[in-house]
Amino acid sequence: MPRYTYGPSQVQIIKISAMQLWTVLWALCALCFVTNAQAPCSGLQNCSACIRTPKCAWCSKPDLDLNKRCFVEDGMACPLEYTQKLSTAYYITKKTKLTEARRTKTSSSSWSSSSSSSSSSSSSSSAQIVQIYPQRASLKLRVNEAFRINFTYAQAEDYPIDLYYLMDLSKSMEDDKDKLSSLGTQLVDSMNKITSNFRLGFGSFVDKVVMPYVSTVPKNLLEPCPGCAAPYGFRNVMALGSGNATEFAAKVKSENVSGNLDAPEGGFDAIMQAVVCRKKIGWRDQARRLLVFSTDAGFHYAGDGKLGGIVRPNDGECHLDDSGLYTHSTLQDYPSISQVNLMVKKNAINVIFAVTAEQINIYEQLKDHVEGSSSGKLSNDSSNVVHLVREQYDKISSTVEIKDNSSSSVQIKYFTRGIEGKEGEEKETNKCAELKVGSRVNFSAEFLVRKCPPNKADWKQTIEIYPVGINESLVVDLELICDCPCENPSHPTYEVKSDKCHSVGDHMCGVCKCDDQHFGRSCECDEVKKETEGVNMCRPDNSTVDCTGRGMCVCGECECEGDYYGTYCECDRISCNYYNNQLCSGPDHGICDCGECRCNENWTGKACECSTSNATCIAPNDTRICSGNGVCECGVCNCGTEEGHYTGEFCDRLPLSAGKCEEYKDCVQCQMYKKGVLKDEEDCAANCTEITPIAVDYVEEDKAKGEQLCVHFDEDDCRFKFVYLVTSDGVAIRAQEKLDCPTEVYFLGIVLGVIAAVVLIGLAVLLLWKLLTTIHDRREFAKFEKERMLAKWDTGENPIYKQATSTFKNPTYAGK
Repeated sequence: MPRYTYGPSQVQIIKISAMQLWTVLWALCALCFVTNAQAPCSGLQNCSACIRTPKCAWCSKPDLDLNKRCFVEDGMACPLEYTQKLSTAYYITKKTKLTEARRTKTSSSSWSSSSSSSSSSSSSSSAQIVQIYPQRASLKLRVNEAFRINFTYAQAEDYPIDLYYLMDLSKSMEDDKDKLSSLGTQLVDSMNKITSNFRLGFGSFVDKVVMPYVSTVPKNLLEPCPGCAAPYGFRNVMALGSGNATEFAAKVKSENVSGNLDAPEGGFDAIMQAVVCRKKIGWRDQARRLLVFSTDAGFHYAGDGKLGGIVRPNDGECHLDDSGLYTHSTLQDYPSISQVNLMVKKNAINVIFAVTAEQINIYEQLKDHVEGSSSGKLSNDSSNVVHLVREQYDKISSTVEIKDNSSSSVQIKYFTRGIEGKEGEEKETNKCAELKVGSRVNFSAEFLVRKCPPNKADWKQTIEIYPVGINESLVVDLELICDCPCENPSHPTYEVKSDKCHSVGDHMCGVCKCDDQHFGRSCECDEVKKETEGVNMCRPDNSTVDCTGRGMCVCGECECEGDYYGTYCECDRISCNYYNNQLCSGPDHGICDCGECRCNENWTGKACECSTSNATCIAPNDTRICSGNGVCECGVCNCGTEEGHYTGEFCDRLPLSAGKCEEYKDCVQCQMYKKGVLKDEEDCAANCTEITPIAVDYVEEDKAKGEQLCVHFDEDDCRFKFVYLVTSDGVAIRAQEKLDCPTEVYFLGIVLGVIAAVVLIGLAVLLLWKLLTTIHDRREFAKFEKERMLAKWDTGENPIYKQATSTFKNPTYAGK
């Protein structure tokens, strides 16, 4: 079997090929990176789809490749007049300054409210209080591009308060009514300490006057319980007025309790009417509105009306007559929790559920579903109502919670650093607590349009951002950027039935929008004709992808992208082999044709890297190819032949034989080490006249020169090495000066050492046994001595020995 080797030039080619492979991989990675950067924008066919993709812009320049019209912003040179780059736009349209807190400094150097209530009241009434800044703004926003709006909330001093006390006047609340009547003055005084602009109102409720809620027996309809008034649904007893404590106490005292049959009451009917009847109740547009709901029972809600035959849903409208009585109590169902929440939120009212201990759990759950509401535990006789209302108001007023009415297509997140002057790290939250009069909180609202609504009318929205319970808001006129101006017929460049679109399509933003019967870039393809042909000419065999996924099918023909070509875009000019960082070794060697290199004349190979000329395989002063000892492959000599193994760039060095090591072994051994079969000097001199080894410290073959390494062992198991090189001048041998002999082993020493170790170990074991035995005996003797010393009996006596007793009887003795 002949052996083949590669010359130095061929080895170099292999190394270069590996380096080129890495270069190609890096180039492909860079290409992928650039492609991925453009990927979100590429392939979008119209301006609307393009601008709905973040960071993309549309180029409406005529005669431009469709696949390059949508591009990453600042990533393509498109004339400014043709660039549809719609950016977010924001500007403030109303920015009335925040109301400054009016403070006077007392003698104790602490800040307090002005003592003049009349002055404060007149000031409040004469000037509008502003607690949120700005008040209105306009925002144009693209899809999936977040934008932040900054706004400030400031708690104003002496802000007006409207408090409407809504009380359950069933029989069980009789003592609570009497207590509330006596506490009216305290309630008014407590609220006047907060603001001088306070108004108070009162309403009561029982339940629907139908079975099974109320007994409909005629006499019970007049007097359901001893001393009780006729039942009713809800009555506005005292509209929000000046906050006169005497009037409030008189109104509460004059109201009589009533009675019903079941445990839950019609409180939701009362809340709904008290909230939606703004004019009749007297709610002011600019005031903090408090609705105190006092009861010791549960509540009926939507669906419960069916028990009384009432199936008409609650309409959420006001139905109070001139006397303040709820007229639709028996005509429509109770409102649902969501209806109550919607109206409370719409009218910016804070509901305070003041309920007894038995009902506090259910109302704690209810407050989580009614925006801006809170709950507190009422004593059995409502004696703590003043403290409860003040406590709940402090909680409400010391916390600001921001909400909005955004639609599902718009997402709004809120961020804040806390109260101005005490800012911390920014957090995503819509709440801020521990507010005081004059406190300011800077919020950021981050808008993000998730998608464009299908209805174009919803592309313009009015969003209110408001503090819960405050009838003030930041109104944002939001316009969603969902299409391009050039797509509207009113745009100057819009052409209806344009000649550029074969008069069957509209030309807009540089592209054609064809009618239903035509398609193609310029509407040149007929959909009807395509259906009659019934064959898709853009798909090879049974493929389900047009144009191999590398182009567009236009009228049955593939329009390929970039460097792709062919009937089905199956070919490209970039996937051929590289050599020296050049495709197909460069244009001088060949070109890439459908994934394979097509080489020029005098070049061959997968990358056209090999020359067909033999000039580089002919040695100087020689006419033979590879000196006649090899073949020329890719401009390099391959020296493998049947005659032997030649070496050298031109295979000009003599062949090496595998038997030369044995041939030279004896001579090297006798000449260098005076050993071997020729160790006698006369024999060595007679047989080794052709070679003379050169002594070296260490032998290492030089394959580039064609040296052969030989390794042998002598009779003493010592290793010796040498290398030889056969040239036209003879044989050159380099031999290792010193033999590599194994280390001598002293067997006698090993045997004696083992015997000595066994003897020493035996002696050590005997001494250890003797030591342990001695210690054990001494311990036992000491124990015996101790027991002997503690003995209570003499050593000469046996404590268990008893002397024998002898009895003698004289038979002759008669007892005399």
